[in-house]
Amino acid sequence: MSTLLRLLGRRIAVLPFMLLGVTILVFLVLQVAPGDPATFVLGPDASEDAKNAWREARGLNDPLIIQFFHYVARLVTLNFGVTNPPEEPVGIRIAAAFPVTLQLTLLGVLIAVVISLVLGILGALYRDKWPDQLIRVFSIAAIATPSFWLGILLIQWFALPKGSLFPVGGMAWAEQYGFVGWAYSMALPAVALGLPVAASLIRVVRTSMVEELDKDYVRTAIGNGVPYRTVVAKNVLRNALVTPVTVLGLRVGYLLGGAIVIERIFDLKGMGGLIINGLNGKDVNLVAGGVITIAATFVLVNIVVDVLYLLINPRIRTV
Repeated sequence: MSTLLRLLGRRIAVLPFMLLGVTILVFLVLQVAPGDPATFVLGPDASEDAKNAWREARGLNDPLIIQFFHYVARLVTLNFGVTNPPEEPVGIRIAAAFPVTLQLTLLGVLIAVVISLVLGILGALYRDKWPDQLIRVFSIAAIATPSFWLGILLIQWFALPKGSLFPVGGMAWAEQYGFVGWAYSMALPAVALGLPVAASLIRVVRTSMVEELDKDYVRTAIGNGVPYRTVVAKNVLRNALVTPVTVLGLRVGYLLGGAIVIERIFDLKGMGGLIINGLNGKDVNLVAGGVITIAATFVLVNIVVDVLYLLINPRIRTV
């Protein structure tokens, strides 16, 4: 328990510095991005006096360092500012969009975990036999398939023409049919997002399982009469999950980023549309709020992964 508390303490202590680094990076990138928000909001025909007054009212004429400190001061109170006209608190926009992205990401993680565990374990148990060869071909093909292209293929195969098995028009079915409609609406996007990640994890799970199966304690346990299935389920699998769990934590960033693209393909009103609309409208507050929210989520997920890493392998004492 003390090791777990030390781990949480160290990760939580580092968290503010990570978020500060992300905030600095996002703020600087948006400052040097081309385009003038005043021109976008007021129109190209607006006078320079009107544009300058608009910037002055929002503090955009202040020195860059002053703008940054004002922005960080707002972030400390979870105030992301307001969007460009029609003005609306960025926090409200994020609160409406983030649950969609989070649901899609979690479903992608679930699909990736289930597929990688099942096929990775089968590949290890039947190593170099025909099931392992088929799984290897599948994993290589899935790794080479981009999520956005897979999403388009799934739409063509299962959602077109109109009236097919799955919807592609956002969450309309969820509003009409409740949980069942939600599951149908999220099925294709989640598969498109999670399958490439599952393919890469299959190889990791298989390799970890093979390494554990070749260790002396497995042969000793089987020689002492412990059933093979018991050894695999209680010992080999638990020890082999340490590396896949670590890799999965890193893949969450890919899933969060991929969810933004997949949302656009399937017309889901998540963080993807929010950030793209902010970029198109040169809305610094909207883009920064969306990116920082996603970055904070990624950091928190990796803290959870570190805790899982310790729980799976309690022999670890150095954190």
